[in-house]
Amino acid sequence: MIPELIAQARKIVIKIGSNTLADQEGRINRAFLGEFADQAAALIKSGKQILMVSSGAQVAGLSALGKWARKQDIHYKQALCAVGQVELMGAWLRAFAPHNLHIAQILLTRDDFGDSIRTLNMRNTLFTLVDEGIVPIINENDTVGIEEIKIGDNDTLAAQSAVLWSADLLILFSDIDGLYNKNPKEYPDAELVREVRDLGEIRKNICIGGVNSFGTGGIATKLDAAERVISYGIPLILAHGGRPRMLEALTAGTQQGTVFL
Repeated sequence: MIPELIAQARKIVIKIGSNTLADQEGRINRAFLGEFADQAAALIKSGKQILMVSSGAQVAGLSALGKWARKQDIHYKQALCAVGQVELMGAWLRAFAPHNLHIAQILLTRDDFGDSIRTLNMRNTLFTLVDEGIVPIINENDTVGIEEIKIGDNDTLAAQSAVLWSADLLILFSDIDGLYNKNPKEYPDAELVREVRDLGEIRKNICIGGVNSFGTGGIATKLDAAERVISYGIPLILAHGGRPRMLEALTAGTQQGTVFL
């Protein structure tokens, strides 16, 4: 079903989490960015429109300012994101440049989605960018978003963006192969759930774990994202972003994942 969903979709939102962007040392993985840009460019060449939601500002900030690695104060975290957002966009710019594709940065907060005028402006900007062959890259504006007002994680942001753009498909790349009945990192006998059509039933029957080391969202936020987009008729694919050429593999049907319908 995954290859069919990708083949049928023209407007695809792809979310890449912090764990996917980070290397083993917790710094930005530039080789991954280049490989992903190759695959995204191939989809665009085939007639798809791509909207990206990219985490990683804090990871990129640590790549630039490693001396702040142990700083836990919220102001340092926001400052790291301010530095890191520049680094992150520069890395994406270099990744897409060999394909003659321009990127555009869009930083959003929860308040932006709650204001009808801003929402209209955001939507118009997105449509203009993709119509001109530019790849919009959305991230939360961490420098102004504090705990009380922040979107909270980019799973939510990706779902909101998919709805705003009237996407045909949302793909969430994480550090797991999909939705399991329990945490596969703790339980070797965990089973992959390949298709979800009843989120209420799934919530009753799976064990939801906590957040991971780099990201701010766990499986609960992914279920929330699925619930949001499904209500608008947008299917969601949850898959591992660390597999070799994962976007091509999903398209070819050689990589597993979970489909939410």
